Amino acid sequence: MNAVARHRHGLVLGKFYPPHAGHRYLIDTAAAACARLTVVCAPSTMESIPLADRLAWLREIHAGQPHVRVVGGYDDDPIDYHDDAVWAAHVEFTRTLVAKAAADDGVPARIDAVFSSESYGPELARRFDARHVPVDPDRRVVPVSGTAVRADPAAHWSLLAAPVRAGLARRVVVVGAESTGTTTLARALAHRYRRRGGVWARTRWVPEYGRERTEEKLAVLRAADSAASVFDVTWQRDDFVEVARRQNEREDTAARDTSPLLVCDTDAFATAVWEQRYLGTASAAVTAQARRPDLYLLTDHVGVPFVDDGLRDGEQLRPWMTERFREVLAAQPAPVVELTGPLPARLETATAACDAVLTWRFADPLG
Repeated sequence: MNAVARHRHGLVLGKFYPPHAGHRYLIDTAAAACARLTVVCAPSTMESIPLADRLAWLREIHAGQPHVRVVGGYDDDPIDYHDDAVWAAHVEFTRTLVAKAAADDGVPARIDAVFSSESYGPELARRFDARHVPVDPDRRVVPVSGTAVRADPAAHWSLLAAPVRAGLARRVVVVGAESTGTTTLARALAHRYRRRGGVWARTRWVPEYGRERTEEKLAVLRAADSAASVFDVTWQRDDFVEVARRQNEREDTAARDTSPLLVCDTDAFATAVWEQRYLGTASAAVTAQARRPDLYLLTDHVGVPFVDDGLRDGEQLRPWMTERFREVLAAQPAPVVELTGPLPARLETATAACDAVLTWRFADPLG
């Protein structure tokens, strides 16, 4: 509860497509002036970012303001600020969401202030019989708009909060058989983008957690028998479930603080392939954690010297694993680019493929 509130119950209405620093300034300004604030997110079903994502982002961004309630629903009524019937439909939609949220929280639904940066703000306030409070209508405090962000997310990356960056970042996953240069390629690719400077200087790559897990298991064995090798390590279903979970967790953490590109050395989908390699089948518990990235880069084994670092099965398995990756990747929906030849050639191919997916195609909002 805001102890110095000038208004009992404020309203902020928008599409938040996507949420950006201007939206945060609007909501923070309203929150500072209200004992209670309801934020209504009202996209249309034709838009590209799901309502659930926007609600989750906004709720996280404003989690430290308990008197701010974020609600939403899809509103596919047309936009026509000169049509009274259209206005009435949008207002009724908004009233319903506000009333439900208020009822759930056991507070009055009456709105006495509407906060807006848009030209429709005064009329919206009039229809709620509330005061209109304009907030940075000229975009001077925070010079950004949803239209500008959708046109070029990378150019406005610094104006997006961590959960929004995580949702919009292009995730590229490098996979391949053992000792085919996946880690080398992932590290080199991230480094190449960081050298571009600007927003790209924050480009991150996510190491393979499964390797750490192998090292941990081997260390336990060697504590009891110094002669133990990787061939003495045993794997259970729970190990692969944990590897997939931790890989996703680390990927999501990195995505919140990366540039528009995140490079991942393997993912949960690849973990299922390795589970099949060691246990004969991939379990539902692991495959359920697989997510669709924006691009897969598959490192071919041909022409890559096998380096036995003490954690690998053997060179003879590489052709089978490469072919298995080809098969499973061909059956999933994300684009796949295979990397062949020496490292410089692979890096050029990988960079071109990443540049191609560093585009965002947002459907136009209604109106």
